[in-house]
Amino acid sequence: MIWFRTWKLGVKSLLLHPMRSILTVLGIFIGVASVIALLAIGEGISRKAQEQIENLGAQNIMVRSIKPPDDGSGNFGEIKPYGLTRIEKDLMERTIPTIDSTVSIREMPMRFTYSGNSNIKPMDGRLVGCSPAYREVVGLKIDRGHFFTDVENDSATPVCVIAAQLAGRLFPSEDPIQKLVFLPEENVYYRIIGVLKHKEATAAIGGSLSAQDFSMDVYIPIKTMQGQFGDTRQKRTGGSFTAEIFELSQVTVRVRNVADVPKTARLIETTLRRTDPSREDITMVVPYELLEQAKVTKLMFMIFMGMIAAISLVVGGIGIMNIMLATVTERTREIGIRRALGAKQRDIIHQFLVETVVLSVVGGVTGIIVGLFCPIAIQGLRTGLETFFPAMYAAIPEQIKDMTPEIVPSSVPLAFGISVIVGVVFGLYPAMRAAKMDPIEALRHE
Repeated sequence: MIWFRTWKLGVKSLLLHPMRSILTVLGIFIGVASVIALLAIGEGISRKAQEQIENLGAQNIMVRSIKPPDDGSGNFGEIKPYGLTRIEKDLMERTIPTIDSTVSIREMPMRFTYSGNSNIKPMDGRLVGCSPAYREVVGLKIDRGHFFTDVENDSATPVCVIAAQLAGRLFPSEDPIQKLVFLPEENVYYRIIGVLKHKEATAAIGGSLSAQDFSMDVYIPIKTMQGQFGDTRQKRTGGSFTAEIFELSQVTVRVRNVADVPKTARLIETTLRRTDPSREDITMVVPYELLEQAKVTKLMFMIFMGMIAAISLVVGGIGIMNIMLATVTERTREIGIRRALGAKQRDIIHQFLVETVVLSVVGGVTGIIVGLFCPIAIQGLRTGLETFFPAMYAAIPEQIKDMTPEIVPSSVPLAFGISVIVGVVFGLYPAMRAAKMDPIEALRHE
């Protein structure tokens, strides 16, 4: 009963100055909402980054060819080979027992058009030679037709599977299946046997794997590419002539057991650098290691975001202390009268602590409600930018456009608990100061 009267008196005292109470609550409200919203945004960004890595496969290791910079040491007109070779790929399969399978690809920038429609201008894209297993490794999904088979690969059949966006541009009003894609620079044709579903572009990962856009790809059997193009790629531009020799753009190694991935990665690197430890024409991406690094980065990022939001709560707590000190000064005579009527120091402390806790709880509850609407607010902000500021929206990275904030369940009780603790801690000093007043001096106060 005594506690009920104390709470009732505390609430009534706060309602005597509604504007001041609202402004005090605002500090805690902003702090709690910031904790929940910032952690949700951080979780969303981190989740998107981890999905990019997980899509590469935790059991996979990507070994890519890189064209080394020209150091000027070669003779004029000399063509130097670089990158991964088919012999090295076979060597890895034979000598490393933890490898389950390997998938080779070769990529070439190319221009594509449709020979049946002269109005279609050649379009820049990427010609990818691969085996049928590549579809599963990358996560390509068929929309129409089918992906080429092992039989079509072994027989070097001139067939292809094209990306959805390229199919829409080359064949805006026709079914592309069984039509011919023409490569004007090479004067070759490929019969379309399948069209893929749209696949989102991937971001650059780990500083070694560049971003990949699958929207303008044409996939052909790797043996078809090897038979038609060989290992030498020549290009004439005006009066200049360039040539390069490389066999494979990438070999994706699948390891039998996830636990063996780090050991297998070390063995692969040792195998490929056995003759030249300083070799610069290859790089290796290990999604498993990147995933572990991403988890550590996520933890650090979340702590950093939480600390920034916690500063808002501390500022709100300082606001509570400031207001309560002013309140103590205003109510000095009231405190003196209560002490004269027999109130003890703990009764005065309870009265003022109740007021600070009420301010903190109200601020915490409203902050939680607003913070939980963070995903909806972010989506509304993106929609508004896209509608009214299209140029600004277009400049936003795709990863941010696709990012959806995810509420961290632990952030709700954490933010609310901190808000109450802040209210108690910052309200304790004013309450003790009020309780320790000399009743006689307090009664003389005007």
